[in-house]
Amino acid sequence: MKKTKLKEARVRVGRSSPGQGLGLFALEQIQKKDFVIEYKGKKIPTKVADTLGTKYLFEIDEKWTVDGSDKKYGNEARYINHSCEPNCEAEIDEYDHILIYAIKNIKKGEELNYDYGKEYFDEFIKPYGCKCEACQKSK
Repeated sequence: MKKTKLKEARVRVGRSSPGQGLGLFALEQIQKKDFVIEYKGKKIPTKVADTLGTKYLFEIDEKWTVDGSDKKYGNEARYINHSCEPNCEAEIDEYDHILIYAIKNIKKGEELNYDYGKEYFDEFIKPYGCKCEACQKSK
């Protein structure tokens, strides 16, 4: 099966909300179900990834992880922050490519985000308190 070339949305890296560092923002309106961007990086064994100090890791499965920290791959998707009320979601295709799609309409200037999942949340976010906009509004 031939891989279809997907057009990435126009995005920019910018300052996110306090406590989240940098984020990824839409430079144009993005419609629900549109492809946004691919999370790129070097595919490495998950056992190796578990020993690295980088936070730009995206686990494909128990065996493989994508290391998005290598700037050679031009991975702007690594700046997408976690949200408990996300506007995007990640899908892994049959080639182990990590594709980010909009699950809501996203306005120009809006920050892109997705749910990092329970395991990541419990280990890395929960101990410090969630900094996503939805959780900060509920305080």
